[in-house]
Amino acid sequence: MINKDKYQAAGGVVVREDQQGVWFLLLEIEGRTELRLPKGHVEPGETIEQAAVREVQEETGYADVVIAANLGSITHSFFNFRKGAQVTRTESYFLMRLTGDRAYAGPNLDHEKFVRRWVNCEQAEKVLTYEVEREFARRASRALVDIHG
Repeated sequence: MINKDKYQAAGGVVVREDQQGVWFLLLEIEGRTELRLPKGHVEPGETIEQAAVREVQEETGYADVVIAANLGSITHSFFNFRKGAQVTRTESYFLMRLTGDRAYAGPNLDHEKFVRRWVNCEQAEKVLTYEVEREFARRASRALVDIHG
């Protein structure tokens, strides 16, 4: 039997800027061949913004992330082979800036191990595994242009 699952997720396109350019933080999941943006479930009682910051902190290990812009939301459906279910997920993302290198001291999550990859913003759209996340990388690039003028 196939279950229908519906939930909201939130995350961030984390950026760092230096003399060489603008870099996006992507995550490689150990044991899989995918690059993705940090995101996760919105928990009961959390705002989308709170969930996005928490999930980015948990998955990246960085404590010092702040929201710079709202990148909007997209709702999409897909078949989750691990759950054996059709899933409808609304994903909301925010452009986030890394303001320091302090390690996140929250709960230790052992369900997935992530390797951080800083990728030039022009390349991020090409190397992200999922189209929804490539769209948010494009939105983040446009938001950065708007912010910088």
